[in-house]
Amino acid sequence: MAASEELYTKSARVWIPDAEEVWKSAELTKDYKSGDVSLQLMLEDGKNIEHKLDPKTRNLPYLRNPDILVGENDLTALSYLHEPAVLHNLKVRFIDSKLIYTYCGIVLVAINPYETLPIYGTDIINAYSGQNMGDMDPHIFAVAEEAYKQMARDERNQSIIVSGESGAGKTVSAKYAMRYFATVSGSASEANVEEKVLASNPIMEAIGNAKTTRNDNSSRFGKYIEIGFDNRYRIIGANMRTYLLEKSRVVFQADEERNYHIFYQLCASAHLPEFKALKLSSANDFLYTRQGRSPVIDGVDDTKELCTTRNAFSLLGINESYQMGLFQVLAAILHLGNVEIKDRDADSSVIPPNNRHLMAFCELVGVTYQDMSQWLCHRKLKTATETYIKPLPRLQATNARDALSKHIYAKLFNWIVEHVNKALVTNVKQHSFIGVLDIYGFETFEINSFEQFCINYANEKLQQQFNMHVFKLEQEEYMKEQIPWTLIDFYDNQPCINLIEAKMGVLDLLDEECRMPKGSDDSWAQKLYNTHLKTCSLFEKPRMSNRAFIIQHFADKVEYQCEGFLEKNKDTVNEEQINVMKASKKFDLLVELFQDEEKATSPTGHVQGTGGRTRLSIKPDKSRDTSSKEHKKTVGCQFRNSLQMLMDTLNATTPHYVRCIKPNDFKLAFSFDPKRAVQQLRACGVLETIRISAAGFPSRWTYQEFFSRYRVLMKQKDVLADKKLTCKNVLEKLVQDQDKYQFGKTKIFFRAGQVAYLEKLRADKLRAACIRIQKTIRCWLARKKYLRKRSAAITIQRFTRGYQARCLAKFLRRTQAATIIQKYQRMYVERKRYKQKQAAALAMQTILRAYMARQKYQALLREHKAVIIQKHVRGWLARCWYKRCLEAIVYLQCCIRRMRAKRELKKLKIEARSVEHFKKLNKGMENKIMQLQRKIDEQSKENRLVNERLVSLESSYTVESERMRGELSRLRGVEEDAKNKANQVSSLLEELERLKKELSATQQEKKTIEDWAQSYRDEMEKMVAELKDQNGLLKKEKDDLNRLIQEQSQQMTEKMTRAIAEETQQLETDLNEERSRYQNLLSEHLRLEEKYDDLKEEMALSSNVSKPGHRRTDSTHSSNESEYTYNSEYAELEDGTRGREDVTRGIDTSLTLKLQKRVTELEQDKQLLRNELENREEQLQRASAMARGAELEYESLKRQELESENKKLKHNLEEMRKSLLGNAATGAGAPGSPAYKVLLEQLSASCEELEVRKEEVLILRSQLVSQKEAMHHKDEKETMTEPSVYKDDVSKLKDDEVKQAYVGLKDTNRLLEHQLQTQRRTYDNEVESLRSELQNVKEENNRQQQLLAQNLQLPPEARIEASLQHEITRLTNENLDLMEQLEKQDRTIRKLKKQLKVYSKRIGEMGAGQTEGQTSPGQMVDEPIHPVNIPRREKDFQGMLEYKKEDEMKLVKNLILELKPRGVAVNLIPGLPAYILFMCLRHADYVNDDQKVRTLLTSTINSIKKILKKRGDDFETVSFWLANTCRFLHCLKQYSGDEQFMKHNTSRQNEHCLSNFDLAEYRQVISDLAIQIYQQLIKCMENILQPMIVSGMLEHETIQGVSGVKPTGLRKRTSSIADEGTYTLDSILRQLSAFHSTMCQHGTDPELIKQVVKQQFYIIGAVTLNNLLLRKDMCSWSKGMQIRYNVSQLEEWLRDKGLMTCGAKETLEPLIQAAQLLQVKKKTDEDAEAICSMCHALTTAQIVKVLNLYTPVNEFEERVSVAFIRTIQTRLRDRCESPQLLMDTKMIYPVTFPFNPSCLALETIQIPSSLNLGFLTRV
Repeated sequence: MAASEELYTKSARVWIPDAEEVWKSAELTKDYKSGDVSLQLMLEDGKNIEHKLDPKTRNLPYLRNPDILVGENDLTALSYLHEPAVLHNLKVRFIDSKLIYTYCGIVLVAINPYETLPIYGTDIINAYSGQNMGDMDPHIFAVAEEAYKQMARDERNQSIIVSGESGAGKTVSAKYAMRYFATVSGSASEANVEEKVLASNPIMEAIGNAKTTRNDNSSRFGKYIEIGFDNRYRIIGANMRTYLLEKSRVVFQADEERNYHIFYQLCASAHLPEFKALKLSSANDFLYTRQGRSPVIDGVDDTKELCTTRNAFSLLGINESYQMGLFQVLAAILHLGNVEIKDRDADSSVIPPNNRHLMAFCELVGVTYQDMSQWLCHRKLKTATETYIKPLPRLQATNARDALSKHIYAKLFNWIVEHVNKALVTNVKQHSFIGVLDIYGFETFEINSFEQFCINYANEKLQQQFNMHVFKLEQEEYMKEQIPWTLIDFYDNQPCINLIEAKMGVLDLLDEECRMPKGSDDSWAQKLYNTHLKTCSLFEKPRMSNRAFIIQHFADKVEYQCEGFLEKNKDTVNEEQINVMKASKKFDLLVELFQDEEKATSPTGHVQGTGGRTRLSIKPDKSRDTSSKEHKKTVGCQFRNSLQMLMDTLNATTPHYVRCIKPNDFKLAFSFDPKRAVQQLRACGVLETIRISAAGFPSRWTYQEFFSRYRVLMKQKDVLADKKLTCKNVLEKLVQDQDKYQFGKTKIFFRAGQVAYLEKLRADKLRAACIRIQKTIRCWLARKKYLRKRSAAITIQRFTRGYQARCLAKFLRRTQAATIIQKYQRMYVERKRYKQKQAAALAMQTILRAYMARQKYQALLREHKAVIIQKHVRGWLARCWYKRCLEAIVYLQCCIRRMRAKRELKKLKIEARSVEHFKKLNKGMENKIMQLQRKIDEQSKENRLVNERLVSLESSYTVESERMRGELSRLRGVEEDAKNKANQVSSLLEELERLKKELSATQQEKKTIEDWAQSYRDEMEKMVAELKDQNGLLKKEKDDLNRLIQEQSQQMTEKMTRAIAEETQQLETDLNEERSRYQNLLSEHLRLEEKYDDLKEEMALSSNVSKPGHRRTDSTHSSNESEYTYNSEYAELEDGTRGREDVTRGIDTSLTLKLQKRVTELEQDKQLLRNELENREEQLQRASAMARGAELEYESLKRQELESENKKLKHNLEEMRKSLLGNAATGAGAPGSPAYKVLLEQLSASCEELEVRKEEVLILRSQLVSQKEAMHHKDEKETMTEPSVYKDDVSKLKDDEVKQAYVGLKDTNRLLEHQLQTQRRTYDNEVESLRSELQNVKEENNRQQQLLAQNLQLPPEARIEASLQHEITRLTNENLDLMEQLEKQDRTIRKLKKQLKVYSKRIGEMGAGQTEGQTSPGQMVDEPIHPVNIPRREKDFQGMLEYKKEDEMKLVKNLILELKPRGVAVNLIPGLPAYILFMCLRHADYVNDDQKVRTLLTSTINSIKKILKKRGDDFETVSFWLANTCRFLHCLKQYSGDEQFMKHNTSRQNEHCLSNFDLAEYRQVISDLAIQIYQQLIKCMENILQPMIVSGMLEHETIQGVSGVKPTGLRKRTSSIADEGTYTLDSILRQLSAFHSTMCQHGTDPELIKQVVKQQFYIIGAVTLNNLLLRKDMCSWSKGMQIRYNVSQLEEWLRDKGLMTCGAKETLEPLIQAAQLLQVKKKTDEDAEAICSMCHALTTAQIVKVLNLYTPVNEFEERVSVAFIRTIQTRLRDRCESPQLLMDTKMIYPVTFPFNPSCLALETIQIPSSLNLGFLTRV
């Protein structure tokens, strides 16, 4: 206590209890002295309090750890180990650093962030793979890697135990652990076992997970998955055991909860055709899915989730028929829940007939409706003598229905688990396994029942196992270090377990009560009280209840309600209902579910625990003995047995613990509730681990770590050669109490608090040393600075004076020269600009005028044609109407005359009887005939007069219309004059009025005229001054406009330049991406090819022992042949072809077809990519030229438009200025003044513009109206052409001449009348239109007058500004319209130009294709080759080598397969094998042997691939063949005969060109081979460099003494493997030098070496940065210095090798910026701005991650504040970048092979005898 009391001094920080925050930090304001009863404290908010000590215990509050230890990865690294320190460390990591994982000894604490984090990708998995657990930041992947390595190293099975509350993230953690195993281990076969293991997750989540109030995806069962591995530690299968399924959720859900996901997925997919037979609908329509009133989860699409579930079923081998069977059962459960049971009477119930849901249930499961409805409402009772049927009340029948639903679902769950296990089983022998236990955590609610009791019982067992394991590890650690072991007291929960599972325990009494005939929950509670209340301290009885009991668990007291315990423990279901289900004949799956009841309830099977929370216990069949009922296992008994099996399994494995913590109950992202966190930390055993560790020696340091950290506390004489003895001597001096530490074999063990004491001593020593160093350095710097300034000042003065004199003379000369140059230059520029403007204006005027003239001409032409058409149509219509009217009138006249004639005839008949009357009649008839003749003559004369009158009327009307038009035009002119004169009259009247007023005022104020004149003069002077100021403002405005235009022009130019550069860069990036994609496809093709070869070899080996069976010819050729379509005919491939039939007997057909399909796809992709690559290159060149020309043209036009507009504005301003300056003293705003006239002119101009616009609108309207009328007349014409309804009764008249005359007269009258009416309507319409136009003109005139009046009322400055603003607005709008038209025309021109170029190119290609022919590889030219065309010298060596056909295999074998780079090849000319192969190829071309060319190239390619496959891990071999392949490719290009490759050839080399074959496509094949070799080289180098990078770049201290070692936790001490040797930066540099020298020795192209080095440096930078981002201990200021020094060493290596221009340095830029980020200041906004501008190569996620991980090593450093990190995030929010955290270490830059011709002459090459190529003949 004395040593501890020494630490309670002033400024010491402690933890005190708090009701809200659990623990609160405070600082001592006064030293504590022994005997004090209280402490004087100050809280963090500045409040002073007095903390009373407990008078009994006198315990002081917990001390707070130094800030340097806050945020540690491992809680055991803390100096003070207690509850507040643990809680604070977790909170700081979770809230401030956004880190959800923390180690606590052997436990990984995982806090649910309620947010998706980018820390689970494949790149993170690769980063953790192979790493020691303490080397990386805490992560679930680190625990999985530790388990995987311990399984491989210790040959012992492993277990990962994941526990926590619902919603804490258990399922997700278990899922990520399995994903890690599936990714890093792969599978032992091609069956994709790891994919099947992962595919089980969506299935189990669908049928076993549901939404609760605490979690949207809560697992409602526990599961233990054993992932099996073979002896090479590859996944071979898996097995799943489930525990305690919550079946009650099937029939009931609380508010805001859901049933299991699968039901909602089915309801959401009910619209699919395959689900129509299920008769499903919305989830709200079913009782079992609507009780929670929350059928939808935000962000989850149940339809898509069902697709995922079905795909997972298919992957696991459950076919579509079985899937539909499962969905039928699930749909039947939903329908069964909707079956409505009604009361028949008080003791019985009934189901209404034809219940549609029961009918749907029976139809889906294949049972009869009658049987099901009978046994849902009845049950069968058996006695000793008889059996009878008893009806059930409605409540019991409903419970029986729900029990059946739960039982069916449990059976279905078991069936699915069983088949998932069958799909994951394998025939390969399992060597070891890793188990992942995802099980429920400790639960306590307001009402706790049987389910919570079983869950807490399981947690008691797991906690006991956890405590024993922790205790065992502590004991092993002490014994290993040979430290005296003292018994540590820890909580043992064995009494609680005995209370539950021992004889006469809770479960035993529960089973006994279940066997009683009349057992009840109340009697069971009384038995519990009588048995345990007085004998067990852990068992209590609530005060206010006789039906509950309390058990003191390890985490907390829990009160359980006894109601329902017996029923849930029995878990019964109506036996007759089960028999009905078994009797289903249509549904085999249902029978399969219920076929073996005993197996389902057996506790020894692997699916026993699935019955869980309300597990069913089915009654035996009638055929079974009734005595078996007594031996039926209860749910509690089954759960106890399965739990014991689980504990046996866990005890036989090495456990790894993951404790999931739920930070809050509201699912808020990164929100931390201390109360809930502490509650869970206590419940999951984390604090118990801390307490056990703190009871002994929690802080442990190796001697080397202690020496490195506290070397500053030692004097020189204390440092001995033996580090262990040195540490002992120093500790004895620093810490007097020997009990505070212990010395082990390799470590020093400290009591709690001792590390903090040593840190305090170290900080004090460093602080004193820093002060002394600062004092000395500042003095030296100040003096040095003064002397340097003094010397510099003298030197500067001397040189400055001389420089000034020289500059003056130079300036005078340059000024004179510049003046002359400027004069001529400005003249030239202005003249050129004027000519451009003039030409542009003329062109625009020409186009616009021509366009307007054409429009006007077309409008007039259409109007003229319309008038003609109207004239003829209207005439025809009038004639038709006249004829019809005339016929009708004649007919009426005929009828009337006929009637009169009949009357007259009657009279005449009477009179005719007398002779006298006859005579009179004759006289009367003669008179009448004369009268009629005379009357006809008169009517004809009248008709002529009427015709003449009509003609005169028509002519007068025409004259009148012409006169009216003239009058109208005259009226318009008069109106315009009236307007002008009205304006003038108004102005004159105003002027007259003003003069009258002035005259009267003059007469009245005659005496004061002199004063008024003086004041008037003053006002005028003031106005002149104001006008001058206004003039100055206008000048300034003009200058601003000019400057703005210049700036805009400059900005546009820069913008276009930047846009062109960006587009070029984007095209280059796209080209590189396409090249990279193509090369990745080549790599994938090579991998498939190698896999195919491996399969062939395996099948060849197994063919000797395979059984005879069906033999099939393999349709898949060699991958080389299928890709390049070459036929290799040498003996080895022939033998392989002959033996292929035997090989195919053991091959997997599906795999072979898959490989064939994949190879074909890769060939197509490769061809497409090749074509696209060529197109992209052409587009890049075309686009750059076209973009520049088009944009420059557009810019010039736009600039000319702006300049013309600007000139116009300047002209207007100049006129205004002149008018204002010229008459400033005479009232600038008065009517008649120049300013007023200018405004009137502008107004008239705007009116004219308005008139022009109106005329255009009228023209358009007239065109529309004419079109509409034409359509209307057309309709009338169609209507009027119908036959007349009148009959031709006129023909009844006897006199044809009278008839014809009358009809003609009537037609003429009708026609004239129609024409008159038509002209009258036309005249009315024209008058109306003219009136409307006149009204519009008047309104516009009024508006303009109002605007003018408003302007006149304004002061002069505002008036000018308003008019200018109006004019500028109008001109700007016109300018914008013209610019839009111009842009449209530009786009059209550019489009047409592109099309023209494309068409011209196509025409050229078609022409070239018709005139030229191409020769495919391997084919001869059609023309015969004459001997005279082959220049051949018999005597001179032509650089060719001849070989026989049978020697081809020997050539390939000696030159490729058996050539060793380290042996014979060392003394060869670089690239000699390539030269020899090409010389052989030249001879085959020379003799025109296409078969020989083809076989030689194919053999070469296959042999190179074969040697690379055999020795692909040897860097020298891969480098050697990369150099020779490239040289062979260059030879094919150099001697191809293409002009582009012959530029650097000598005349002799040009003679050696190939003459018969075009090998362009073969060059592409060899280029692809070179790409594959390059990728193999990169992988080989990466495998060599990978182990060196982290150690050499990060861990090794290149600058000794800079980095300080911080205290480390348990994880760092228990690394998985011992260090096999430390790599340094020198190791990396030596390896790089070895790579470089090897490639140079092999003659690799220099450009290719640069690409290789660039890739090497990228790998170094990416691996280093990724480890830095995942290691909190590496993010410090000192480590940043180490990294920058290491990078400088790498740059020095590049400089020595002459590789600074290869781009390798740029690949290290992210690492350099990360190191700089560790060293820069990180406090103010200026620092944030500097960081944002500096770290352009880092992503936002990387910057924030480094800032979050930044950890001070010394007290002088400060942590990065949360506010600063948020500032950084805000500033970087607009960055468009990938959210990926880690760099892609597998990325390979696309490689190119620039043409590198050889200067070596082929005829000078000599073949060494060591190559054994004597069979070659020189030609």
